[in-house]
Amino acid sequence: MSKEIISTKDAPSAIGPYSQAVKAGGFLFLSGQIGLNPKTMELVGCCAACQAKQIMDNIAALLASQGLSMDDVVRMTVYLRDMNDFGTVNEVYARYFKDNPPARSCVEVSRLPKDVLVEIEATALCK
Repeated sequence: MSKEIISTKDAPSAIGPYSQAVKAGGFLFLSGQIGLNPKTMELVGCCAACQAKQIMDNIAALLASQGLSMDDVVRMTVYLRDMNDFGTVNEVYARYFKDNPPARSCVEVSRLPKDVLVEIEATALCK
């Protein structure tokens, strides 16, 4: 099985020794996304909902770079700094999955990169 490193200028560049995404075995594995504006690399918003929207837009951009959409996502993991943000993040998340949402886990963690409030990773099925 081979792997292909995926990168697009339409999503934030990696802030460490990792790839934006990797295509392997018929899947696209997206690294955890935080709410960075891809053009400025600055954090968008100071609330979990604002950050979640930017994250979902970044995920959509990575998927689009490979001819995929949110409909192709099969698994997501949501990391929250505070589980009290679950409802507002869930409202944003639901806007991106009108039908047939992917499998998902959501966990509270003690700290996230750049002290953000939300991080989301995804796996999509390649066409």
